[in-house]
Amino acid sequence: MTIKKILIRNFKCFKDDFELDFKNGLNIIVGDNESGKSTILQAIHLALSGWINGRHLYNELSQYLFNYRSVEEYLNGIKNGTVTEPPNILIEIYFDSDESPLLKGNGNSKQVEATGIALKIEFDEKYQEEYEILVKNGDIKSLPIEYYNFYWESFARDEHITPRSIPLKSSLIDTSNTYRGYNAQINRLVKDLLETDEIVDISQAHRSMKDHFAEDNSVKNINKKIQENIDLSNKEFELAVELSSKSAWSDSLITHLDKIPFNHVGSGEQCIVKTKLALSFGRSAEANTILIEEPENHLSHSKLNWLLNDIKTGSSGKQIIINTHSSFVANKLGLDSLILLNDLKTTKFEDLTTSTKQFFEKLSGYDTLRLILCKKVILVEGDSDELIVQRAYMDEHDKLPIEEGVDIISVGTSFLRFLEIAAKINKPTVVITDNDGDIEAIKSKYSDYLIEDKYPYISISYDSEIDTGDLVISGVNFNYNTLEPKIVKANGLETMNKVLETDYQGIDEMHKYMRNNKTECALKIFGSEHKINFPEYIKSVIA
Repeated sequence: MTIKKILIRNFKCFKDDFELDFKNGLNIIVGDNESGKSTILQAIHLALSGWINGRHLYNELSQYLFNYRSVEEYLNGIKNGTVTEPPNILIEIYFDSDESPLLKGNGNSKQVEATGIALKIEFDEKYQEEYEILVKNGDIKSLPIEYYNFYWESFARDEHITPRSIPLKSSLIDTSNTYRGYNAQINRLVKDLLETDEIVDISQAHRSMKDHFAEDNSVKNINKKIQENIDLSNKEFELAVELSSKSAWSDSLITHLDKIPFNHVGSGEQCIVKTKLALSFGRSAEANTILIEEPENHLSHSKLNWLLNDIKTGSSGKQIIINTHSSFVANKLGLDSLILLNDLKTTKFEDLTTSTKQFFEKLSGYDTLRLILCKKVILVEGDSDELIVQRAYMDEHDKLPIEEGVDIISVGTSFLRFLEIAAKINKPTVVITDNDGDIEAIKSKYSDYLIEDKYPYISISYDSEIDTGDLVISGVNFNYNTLEPKIVKANGLETMNKVLETDYQGIDEMHKYMRNNKTECALKIFGSEHKINFPEYIKSVIA
């Protein structure tokens, strides 16, 4: 059993009904900061377990779980006298299996036949009379959370259930921080690895340890000394170990790694251990949904590579949902698993061609997420081109392009791979490319993107004029149709000598120098105080 779909309403950043479909196996959610990636993982884990931020919902229920716009509208309605119902939270989890007939029915917000559960956080009607008095007196300045209740229902009927009766369990691995529940989290992961009889055995051993503490002679002597020196009106005062059911072994025992308490282990190692434990669940039928928050945090490149390989090889029979900002993670695990979250809407990448998905997976250093997450992207061939276009943009806008959400990315010769992604997500994209003396080859290569109105947000920019000359270097005719000679053409020899701090007497010498020192020349152009003219095919796309 896996999650087929989630529906979220009024939970954190999601106000109106937000729906997201998942597939079996691996799902990778990417998006900008504050786009809702973490909220989706929290919603899944909360609905399946009742836990959020390392604590049970009972202890974490607050106004801040509700969508702030819904709360604002409600409070304004109270203030203006247009009384509105207090906002509610709904999280529905749809399962892809009919194995649990007790969870199957049309008792969901869509009123469709499905298997699933719903977590509802809503105003408790038994407080209606008291609430109306508060409204009448104008005493409501914040969400009256004390009048709220939460419960779970199955889709089969309007009967309350508990998280224990939900056949699907989840493990949330939050690598972004080690919040206060770090030891409880790792112990819960360990507990999920154990069979019922093993849990009974360790619980009994834990109780025996507590009993032995109370009978130890040293403890008895200390308690006797305390009793003799503290007058509590004949009340017996002593040290003891908590024996209530709330202090279970999984909450009080400390996990060690190589004899070191887990909380003292490095953050990166904690991430690896928690993830591998979750992947090692023996009872996969009960605990096969693994939620991982930014696996790249705290890990070196090599260890991240190992962890991603473990995730890929250990994902059999499990559903894994990952949040990431890392292109390496997204590319390595596969773009066909990618879900882009933008403006509370989603786009999937499973329709990319097989060759493109394999290309980015094998060459996982490519910054695909830079393209996905920026407002507009300019694709160039090399690092020197990137520097020169950056300078041209600054001259036009008095800002670095990234300050306005425009990312300039060097992609080598892989323009078409990136354009396939840009077309999939309607990303405003410009390709700045050399014509290399063959305009027809450019038109043929980008023919699909040059069709009028087919991809209105994608443009291919190149110099439509072919330049020629007599320069020959090492028996090969010089290419006058790349960016460097076009820059020389636009500025002249005198200006280029000033910009590059050179003293060449002829254009051919300048061409040779710039050809052999591309990066150095690009750096000097980027940092030059002199006015520089840029070719029209560059100026036209940065205006």
